[in-house]
Amino acid sequence: MTAKSSIVAAALLATAFSVSAHAEDLAFGLINETDVAITGFYVSPADSNNWESNLMSGGYLDGGYEIDVLIQDGLSTCVYDIRADFEDGEIYEDYDLNLCDLGAYTFE
Repeated sequence: MTAKSSIVAAALLATAFSVSAHAEDLAFGLINETDVAITGFYVSPADSNNWESNLMSGGYLDGGYEIDVLIQDGLSTCVYDIRADFEDGEIYEDYDLNLCDLGAYTFE
């Protein structure tokens, strides 16, 4: 897998919700320090019972790379659940994360 493919995933994530930034927007870093590519990434408000759309749809994030994620859902919350699907079939979920305080999330 190449850095170019990771850049494609970054472009997909950065434009996942809309083009312009607003006060409610939330930006954070997504870091993959594993040896396996992330092929699916989902972010949903913690009070939601469903996962939002796959922000990696059509892309992936290789191990050793990081990207910026911009959430433009119009919500004023900082607390989200995240899910990552890995190329080897593993799925990792983490809940009730204050992404404003974290600034970045690292998969290790």
